Amino acid sequence: MLEREDVAEIGELDSLKITVLTEDSVLYESHYLGQHGVSFLLEGAKGSDVMRILVDVGQNSQALLNNMKLMNISPSIIDAVVLTHCHYDHTQGVARMLKEIGRKDIRVIAHRDIFRLNFVTEPYLRHVGIMPGDSREEIEKAGGSLLLNKGSVKLMSGITTTGEVKRQTDFEQVGIALKTLEGGEVVDDQMLDDISVVANVSGKGLVIVTGCSHAGIVNIAKHAMELTGCEKIEGIIGGLHLIDAPDDRIKRTVEELSKLNPEWICAGHCTGFKAQVELYLAFRERFSPLQTGMQIEI
Repeated sequence: MLEREDVAEIGELDSLKITVLTEDSVLYESHYLGQHGVSFLLEGAKGSDVMRILVDVGQNSQALLNNMKLMNISPSIIDAVVLTHCHYDHTQGVARMLKEIGRKDIRVIAHRDIFRLNFVTEPYLRHVGIMPGDSREEIEKAGGSLLLNKGSVKLMSGITTTGEVKRQTDFEQVGIALKTLEGGEVVDDQMLDDISVVANVSGKGLVIVTGCSHAGIVNIAKHAMELTGCEKIEGIIGGLHLIDAPDDRIKRTVEELSKLNPEWICAGHCTGFKAQVELYLAFRERFSPLQTGMQIEI
């Protein structure tokens, strides 16, 4: 049963398996299909209890389902869906995926503001948020049961969402000029709906799964540590949205991540080549580029 939890009640997993179902790039010599976007399958185990969580769905259901078939993963095993933020490359096709899961009342967890208008004006006006085919109504018709709130949501003992991430650093930014409407006026969108999933694995520490890290990966990591009361980070996986970041922000991000000392980082999608290079130089064999088909077992 899903419920909101306090810090002391997060709990621990016995083990965690992460499968990268889709990402911008693919493993060398694989038959998987890449796409601009990410989707992860998390399999958390605590005793005899196992929960399988789909984190984001990319933007192309056909490619995602193709990869899952090649991986011998049936959509029917999925117990819950987490949408890390509103953008189409993480949410497009969620209604179709719920139909493929084929059950009623599948929990879909996201920030309460995920369905707002979200758009860019460069190089031209374009909506980049939730698309019409994945509206509240379409999600519910497909079998989804929406759980939208500002705070964290515990999915099982040892796995929680971050909820809205506290902005603590003075150098991290959204990473793209996004707009929304407030009171009928166009304003900058600070992407407060950007959430991550945090797993606390016994004897290892925290594993942080991000979509795009619009809240800033250092902010996310510090927030996760405060939320769980755990000071050790086992790993970070996902997009870090440093692709258009200035060099000084990239270097500062890598410096601050080095201080947090995760055992490994696996970053791709919107991270950008420059940031990947800096991460490799700082972490060496502890860094890996994110790729479709990867599996990590903790």
